Amino acid sequence: MTELEDDCAILARDLLPLSHTAEHPMGMPALSPSTYWTAEMVRAIPDDLNRYECIDGELLVTPSPGNPHQAVVGAFYRAVFPYVEEMGLGFTQFSPLDVELDDGMIVQPDTFASRDSDSAANGRIHGSDLLLVVEVLSKSTARRDRTIKRAFYARIGVHEYWIVDQAARRVERWRAGAIEAELENGTLTWQPLGATRPLLIDLPALFDAIPERFRTP
Repeated sequence: MTELEDDCAILARDLLPLSHTAEHPMGMPALSPSTYWTAEMVRAIPDDLNRYECIDGELLVTPSPGNPHQAVVGAFYRAVFPYVEEMGLGFTQFSPLDVELDDGMIVQPDTFASRDSDSAANGRIHGSDLLLVVEVLSKSTARRDRTIKRAFYARIGVHEYWIVDQAARRVERWRAGAIEAELENGTLTWQPLGATRPLLIDLPALFDAIPERFRTP
């Protein structure tokens, strides 16, 4: 282990208990008052099955997601992936995957679609190349997804940001420049720039297809 890896492991270990405090006002971020976290530092943290992100120097720590969360992530990935491929828009991925932005910040969107670029193969993506970011709410991340991440994705130029609420069976849809979300609970229509036809996602059918044992009450 390098000196940087050792220092980051110690910092992450010391901060981790904060991520399990549900009452934390921003929804489980682990913050260091004296450390400005960078992508390099996050990559140096040994794998411990937690998800680590850094936005504006703050380290965000999230426990590994469970089956109900991942069932919804998989459903949206399966809906978006073939469309992005058919339209030749770029590529689609899902977490766990570090997405390093131009300014050295790292996020792990649940699912995202991005234009291809020379830097994308190395994990570096321009915010404006992110055609779509999808985050599925959980008890530990709901407030963060709706506040810190929403503001961040808007700032870096993400074209669309979908916040999926399985319990409410709806998507809170944020378009670039929007001042409020569109609440989608029927057929969600998405046609990014460059696509020759829209993608139609039947949300009731998508949620109905989630195995009952993985549904959020």
